[in-house]
Amino acid sequence: MVARPPLMVVVDRMTVDDLPGVEEIERESFTTPWPPHAYRSELETNKLAHYIVARCGDQLVGFAGIWLMVDEAHVTTFAVRQAWRRQGVGERLLIALLDLAEARGGREATLEVRPSNRSARRLYEKYGFALVGVRPHYYSDDNEDALIMTTGRLDGRQMRDRVARLRAAVAKRPDIEVGDDGLPIGRPADTDPADEDGAADGRQAIAPDVLRPSSIRKSS
Repeated sequence: MVARPPLMVVVDRMTVDDLPGVEEIERESFTTPWPPHAYRSELETNKLAHYIVARCGDQLVGFAGIWLMVDEAHVTTFAVRQAWRRQGVGERLLIALLDLAEARGGREATLEVRPSNRSARRLYEKYGFALVGVRPHYYSDDNEDALIMTTGRLDGRQMRDRVARLRAAVAKRPDIEVGDDGLPIGRPADTDPADEDGAADGRQAIAPDVLRPSSIRKSS
């Protein structure tokens, strides 16, 4: 495999032109993906919704979103293309979500996550989310509870210092080397991401780069 020049990950606002790539990642990542019209509706009609994408070269490699309700940013979705996982794409998206939330006047960020989704919980804890409550039998597919996790004040010194430290660590990561197939060299084997940390939970794969933390808007 012949290496190409390393590529930077760039995070940008999602547009309707991104939707074909978003839909591909949805189908690859989730057992119950949102229907094709859902994201278009979110972008065009939902004033609470804010969605971002990650690009590497000319490839769309991930996306994430929040609903900003008064001063609370609720994480709605989060996924990275399978071949691009474990490359720091997910952390860049999460940092960008927190930046976006604060810039839009969000006081805190919150989400729901399954107790069994240990990888997701570790990622959230790393970025300042703490357990604040439980929603019993929240997930309709298996009646699993949901853990409610929330950050401290996004404009508070503790949270800002945490994000600044993590941002600096992510920035030090080298650009991603790709091969002649356009995919990262040394990427993880194409296995179920749940194999690393338990069984998949039905709604979302258990992996730091594939999270459907909230069912705030059901697929329709």
